[in-house]
Parts: sequence; C-alpha cells; structure tokens
Amino acid sequence: MRRKLPIGIQTFATIREDGHYYVDKTPFALQLLEQGRYFFLSRPRRFGKSLFLDTLKELFEGNQGLFEGLFIYDRWDWAVRHPIVRLSLGGGVVRDRADLDARLREWLDATCRMHDHQLEAETLAGGFAELLRALHLRTNRQVVVLVDEYDKPILDHLTDPARAGEMRDGLRDLYSVIKDSDAHVRFAFLTGVSKFSKVSLFSGLNNLQDITLDAKYSAICGYTDADVDAVFAPELEGLDRDKIRHWYNGYNWTGEAVYNPFDLLLLFQNRQFRSYWFETGTPTFLVKLLAERHTWVPELDGYLTDADLLSAFDVDQIGTDALMFQTGYLTIRETQDVGGRDQYRLRYPNREVYQSLNNSLLGVLVADRHALVKHRTRLHELLQAGEYDATRELFQAFFASIPHDWYRKNQLAGYEGYYASIFYSYFAALGLDVVVEDATNHGRIDMAVRLDRRVLLFEFKVVEHAPEGRALAQLQAKRYAEKYRAAGVAIVLIGVEFSRESRNITGFEVQVDAGAEAGMAP
Repeated sequence: MRRKLPIGIQTFATIREDGHYYVDKTPFALQLLEQGRYFFLSRPRRFGKSLFLDTLKELFEGNQGLFEGLFIYDRWDWAVRHPIVRLSLGGGVVRDRADLDARLREWLDATCRMHDHQLEAETLAGGFAELLRALHLRTNRQVVVLVDEYDKPILDHLTDPARAGEMRDGLRDLYSVIKDSDAHVRFAFLTGVSKFSKVSLFSGLNNLQDITLDAKYSAICGYTDADVDAVFAPELEGLDRDKIRHWYNGYNWTGEAVYNPFDLLLLFQNRQFRSYWFETGTPTFLVKLLAERHTWVPELDGYLTDADLLSAFDVDQIGTDALMFQTGYLTIRETQDVGGRDQYRLRYPNREVYQSLNNSLLGVLVADRHALVKHRTRLHELLQAGEYDATRELFQAFFASIPHDWYRKNQLAGYEGYYASIFYSYFAALGLDVVVEDATNHGRIDMAVRLDRRVLLFEFKVVEHAPEGRALAQLQAKRYAEKYRAAGVAIVLIGVEFSRESRNITGFEVQVDAGAEAGMAP
C-alpha cells in the first residue's frame, strides 16, 4: 500500500500519526541505551539526524502509542518517563558571539518556562546547570539532553576563523555543563555535520562516545538497500532499481552503506533522476577551497587517510579530506589495518556527488557559466557521435577561457596533472566512468574514459612550444590497449600535448586501435 512521502518532515509523531512511510530506527536507539549514556554522531546535512533525535525524545517521554509495531515496542519500559532538554542550533545564521549568547539565553529562558522553573543563575552555563539539577530533583528522574546541529554557528563562519573561534568558545562553555552535571543526566546525544576535535570543542566533555565511525551505527541515519526494497516497495514500480543504486546509494561509515533519504523521497515524488541533495546546498565554500588549494581533483577518488586526520577539524585547521568526508562529498571505500591503526580509502559516494561536484569545480574556472554549459553539451554530442578529433577544438576553447591570472596562481599549471584534472572534471561532469592512472602491466595510463562499448585512453604531456608527438607514442609503445581488448570494446588512443608557453593544446592525435573498429558504433 502506498503511503505519504515524509519529505522535509523531522517530527516523529507527524510521520507516525499521519500515515507516512517510516524506516524503523528504534533498534539503534535501544542499542545506544544499552551501550552507554553520552554520544556524539556526525552525519552530512539532510540525513535524518533531527528525526532520530525527535524519536529519542518521544521514547524518553513514554509516548507508547507512537511506537506500536516498531522494534522497540515490546522492549521498553513505558512507565518510566524522563524530562527532556532539547537544543537545536540549525535555524538562521548567528552573526557573532553576542548574537550566539543572546540566542542561547532565549533558548534557556524558553526551556525554563516550559518546565515551570524560575531561573536564578545569571550566566548561561550556570543557568543550564541549574535547570538540569532542578528538573532531576523535581521529577526524581535524570534529564535527557538532546542537541541538534551543535556546530552550525561555527560552520557558518569557517571563512572567518576569528569569528568561528568565538562561536566555538561560546559553545564549549555550554557543552561542558553536560559532563559537570553527570549526576543529573540520564542520556545525552549530540549531532552535527562536522566532527570537531575533542580538544577544541569537547575538552569539557571527554566522556562523550563518538559513534561516527562505529560500524554498528553506519546505518543509524539514511536508508539501506533492504529498507528501500521493504518499506518503499510500492514506489519502485517504473524505476530502474540498479540506476537508483548507482545514483544515490553508497554513503558508508565503515559498516552498511546507505542512501540519503532526501534524494530517494524526491525521486519517488518526481520520478526523475536529479541531484536533489546536492542542489539544496551547493558547497560554494568547499569548491572555492579546493580551487585555492590547487587540489588535483582526480586524486579525491581514492584519497588515503586515517581516523585522526578525519577528525582533525578545527576553525584554523581544516583538512581537505576531513572537510569533504564530513560534509558527505567523500565516503569510505575500504578500511585497512596498518600497524594496528585504521586507515581509510575514500571515494565519491555515488553518481550524484561525483557528477555534480566536478561540474561545480569547473564552474570555478569559468566566469561564463553559459560557455560551460555549451562546452559540456557539445562534448556529450561529440562523444555520442564518435567524433574524437573535434574534441580538440572544444578543449582549446575551454583552456582559452581560463583567466591568465588563474594559471599564474596555480602551482600545478606547468604539469600534466593539472591539465589531466581539467579533462577529468569535464568527463566526470557528464557522469562518465573515468579512471585516472589506471594500472596496466606496462605502466600507468593518465586517464581512461569508459563509454558503453568504447574506452578512450588518454596520455597527457606538457611540452615547451611545438607538438612533439610523444603522448600518442607513449600510448602505443607501452601497449596500454592490451588490457581492454579482451573486453571486446572499441579502444581509442588519444595523445594530448600542452604548450607551457601558450597554456593550451598544441598536439592532439587520435588513433583507433586496430581490430576494434567493430565496436565503434555509438
């Protein structure tokens, strides 16, 4: 039976009472309560963190009727109810420290009124501690503390480290109260997008268990494949199931992979494959940062990092790997044990992120967005028609459109990797399967682009002035095509040479591999 799609709904009672689809997350809630008392979870935006917190709220308040038919229904003591203190920092932009303190004071005053408590303490931290103590003494039940979007005031000012630091310090003063009030707290759960280091933000809350990379909780937010097939079965008719996986599945935190709920719900509503999640918050800051750091874009898919680096996040120390992982633009491909320490190989989660992020990166290089759309569309047409020689003119026009000053500031502009990165982003922005430095028995290919029945093998060389023909010659000499012949696909060798002087393509040679012409039909 088809139900209502809970698009944008973060209230558990509304979903349960109004007949919406609901993926049962209460097994995770019960597991948390059996494991400990203080928890932290980092997940990207629109992954269902707020809904999970609201589920915990209804659970601790003992609203039994909302949980009928769910996993936890027969496993919970509904007679025991706890007072709830809940803080959400997700609304609006906090301008400065004074604004943060004013908003926190408003929240504290409103929470006290809700619980009929007359506040006596003058400071925020003192008032928070007073409220927790008073609620415990009045109800004879310890308090449950739920904090949503704990880090948003900091994230809103990452481009201004001084102001972001002020926000961090103000929040640290508040959060430290939770540990100091241990005798009055039954359970605390904090969520956000980023995972700031304990030293910087949680130095006063060092008993907090971080479950971000705990395999048991990888699917605490988001939908698994099994969830999609069981809960949303009525919505799947008429949609390509493998295409759904390719577009939207793949987010992983060392356990079971999940889909972003926002993507799937809008897909089921609109019946069209689009970058729904990406388009709701295009990462302008992230894209600019990647450009400013001269990041070699192809390297992102395969980034090697470890747990310490992924959590080394502070207002004055933002690692590229940590930022992209925590915001959801990279995820974990595999975990490796290296000398007793976990290392993680990162990757793009799915086609949506891979294609959209690379398209946004191209937008940083091109002031004329209409030209970018025109070039991207033309490239798609040429690939479909198999007109590879004509792509030379297209890419020459693109490189000519990059401002001279951008080349001057980019430390990679004199190397093959820079030009390969531009090619990579163009093909990736079309959603094509692009592999960089693909291993063979004879060396490494600069770039391989896989189409339905064809594979294009690129070699890039930077030369001084005139074309030298070395790029195609290297492809031929090292017999790169042999790896792909057994697959029965058409193989096209493309050698591209760039001039250091003109900063553009001076050599572009195309050769269709002998014996492969039968597969050339687009």
